[in-house]
Amino acid sequence: MSEHHLKRLVLLRHAKSDYPLGVGDHDRPLAARGNREAPAAGAWLRENDVVPDFIVTSDALRTRSTCAWVISELGDKAPTPYLDSRVYGASAARLCAIINETPDTVTTLMVIGHQPVLQELAMRLASVDSDEEAVYELAMNYPTLGLTVLETEKPWAEVDGRDMRVTNFVVPR
Repeated sequence: MSEHHLKRLVLLRHAKSDYPLGVGDHDRPLAARGNREAPAAGAWLRENDVVPDFIVTSDALRTRSTCAWVISELGDKAPTPYLDSRVYGASAARLCAIINETPDTVTTLMVIGHQPVLQELAMRLASVDSDEEAVYELAMNYPTLGLTVLETEKPWAEVDGRDMRVTNFVVPR
């Protein structure tokens, strides 16, 4: 892959959320553990030079809060996130279609969302030349703060299936 045309997709599951009585799923906040651990995702991105130039996040409270922690760690390198209500409850096909809308001027796209769709989408996009250990790990378990990095030379509009190389799967905490 030539670096010139390389596109990176970062799929991040929100941090650990709480389950307060009487609060609907969409409005669930982060748990104390989630608030403690969420900054580690932003730190990992910064330390590994995987800084997104565009962020799409579910509009659920726990994803918005996770995004705020990530942005706080990225500092002035952080883009303004785009809250997309379609991400919450999306299927893998629908989330892929949202990714397909990304302008090709974006080189590193981060999507902050939910399970099981992030795991399903990562598996759908993983090409045969992906890092085997990373694919195995994400296939076995995609816990809170699970973070997958994928790469392709294709335009965003053409990303569909088995056409992105998984380079990393980490759970920064």
